[in-house]
Amino acid sequence: MNGHSIEVSKTAGGIPVVIDNIQGSESAAFMIGVATGSRDETKDIFGLSHLLEHTVFRETKTMDSYQMAKEIEGAGGELNAFTGREMTAFYGITIKETADIARRIVGDIVANPLINEKATELEKKIVLQELSMIKNEPDRYIHDLYEMILWRGHELSQDEGGDEKLVANMTCEDLRKYYEEKYLIPNLSVYAVGAVDPEDTVAWAESTLDGMAGGKRNVRTAPPMPQGKYEFVANDSDHYQVAMGFPSYGASHQDRTAVSMLSAILGSGTSSRLFNDVREKKALVYSIYMTVAQNSDASSLTTFMSCTKDNVEEAMETTSKVFAGLLENGLEKGELERAKRLVKGANVRAMESTDNRLYRLGVNHMLNGSTETLEQRLEKIDAVTEEDVMRVAGDLLKFDRMNTVVLGKNHRALKKYDSSKLSF
Repeated sequence: MNGHSIEVSKTAGGIPVVIDNIQGSESAAFMIGVATGSRDETKDIFGLSHLLEHTVFRETKTMDSYQMAKEIEGAGGELNAFTGREMTAFYGITIKETADIARRIVGDIVANPLINEKATELEKKIVLQELSMIKNEPDRYIHDLYEMILWRGHELSQDEGGDEKLVANMTCEDLRKYYEEKYLIPNLSVYAVGAVDPEDTVAWAESTLDGMAGGKRNVRTAPPMPQGKYEFVANDSDHYQVAMGFPSYGASHQDRTAVSMLSAILGSGTSSRLFNDVREKKALVYSIYMTVAQNSDASSLTTFMSCTKDNVEEAMETTSKVFAGLLENGLEKGELERAKRLVKGANVRAMESTDNRLYRLGVNHMLNGSTETLEQRLEKIDAVTEEDVMRVAGDLLKFDRMNTVVLGKNHRALKKYDSSKLSF
């Protein structure tokens, strides 16, 4: 991949087109990103972005969802979409000889959806089932719950799914109004990965999307610094989910890569500090790991774990001791280099998948305008020093900013748990 580069251009109408052309690839992938998501919703339309994403897939002016499915699968590919806090995206992936089918269908979905009453009512039923399903999957729900509590009072607390009661009452007129306000040129970007022709891709984007003129980019405000909080949330699960984490930097921050190294040292893989101290040495949890949930102007650095009721308190307290031990004693010899290789390996493997490559290209560009290649990403990882990791750890791992959430069956001791026991 030496000399690999990502091409960035614009349509005549001003839509960014970002292309990662991979020599020798046998697949082609196309994504249209819309810079709107759950953080851009007001309280009365919480969940509308997600419902709209589902509904535009139902039927366009030229085909219904079954026709789309037959055509894309007959082309050796797949269609999908996702809604995040800051973007909604629609994408298609096929083998290279049917690339034109993937981009044509994706363009049709975004530019020509019907958004009628029948489609809206059908998709509302599906979305409401999805929201119910998530709440019944505690190991998944804890992620949404944690972000809601960490960013309480700010738009980033609004998870992608939305409010079930509000979603149930939304109409096709609500969706059409939002589509006509948001799905316009200032919010659109196009991404292509694999065996793609740059000139053909730009020409397709121009012919398909340049007619969607007007509109303006969403105006967002960064969240204030959250203060520490402990919260217990009851559900019906006998197995408890725990999240313990800290607010962190936005996507453009110079220390973003150092944060990823800190996260890896503390909680990535079976050689991490948390896995060894909380699971291997004490057998307190079934799973434990640390992740960074990235947004354009803020992120969260969070440990997630699952355990039985009797182990929750000791697992939390042991986790806090791991944070304290890093701050007090610094890194072990060779620890950073091991974490670098772990993260580099994950990056290299992910970039061998067209799907992952497209997702990363689109999300990173939407968050901070980045068109970073794999080579550039690996160089940034190599450049992180032990001093960088410890400086970032000192800046982020602060007890007065640590938010802890426990999800599980009602339990008096955990509801009234004294979180000062976690101080460091």
